[in-house]
Amino acid sequence: MSDCVFCRIVKKEIPANVIYEDDEVVAFEDLNPQAPVHILVIPRAHLATLNEVGEDRAGLIGKVVSAAVGIAADKGLAESGYRLVANCQAAAGQSVFHIHFHLMGGRNFTWPPG
Repeated sequence: MSDCVFCRIVKKEIPANVIYEDDEVVAFEDLNPQAPVHILVIPRAHLATLNEVGEDRAGLIGKVVSAAVGIAADKGLAESGYRLVANCQAAAGQSVFHIHFHLMGGRNFTWPPG
């Protein structure tokens, strides 16, 4: 999708501090971090919301989550803990309509989130 900011990051049309990428997944630092570690992990394929994930995309989402887990380990968060969040639709806080997971760690989190 040509106007999607995350698609443009995937295509390298917009700069980002990419910390991981493979054929299906890209991860980069959030520009407005809410924790000492705040990384966005996205599929390269444009899917606007989690509502577009069916059986045919379950493997892709598994790869995104697996990449996030690996990044968390690389950042030293596996033992201390981290949060992996995906918002679906505006009322839940989704502001960029390209599926993305927020990988956050490096501080204590409260529950429930805001």
